[in-house]
Amino acid sequence: MRVQIFGKSKCFDTKKAERYFKERGISYQLIDMAKKGMSRGELRSVAQAAGGLEALIDEKAKDQAAVMLLKYLAAEDREEKLLENPQVIRTPVVRNGRKATVGYCPEVWKGWDLLDKS
Repeated sequence: MRVQIFGKSKCFDTKKAERYFKERGISYQLIDMAKKGMSRGELRSVAQAAGGLEALIDEKAKDQAAVMLLKYLAAEDREEKLLENPQVIRTPVVRNGRKATVGYCPEVWKGWDLLDKS
């Protein structure tokens, strides 16, 4: 499976993640969170790998009202609100099959089996 990078065009860490994979000749797919967002299945998979939905929330997001709402929502309602408000998801979200990271994590990516560079 090819690496997927969910990010924002103006996010410095997203650009660093792209550069990390590009420099190593590892193919990746960039998904613009502002335009496309994540599907429910992708969000669940990433949340499971990252340690829960709370790990995906960007505390420094511009939309502080949405961030505060997410903190106080019941756990079962958070997923729906994150899907509605992808701008509050911390980026980059880098996914490799069932493995995923949130933020710039080259130390984790080094351990992934990325030998298939197609």
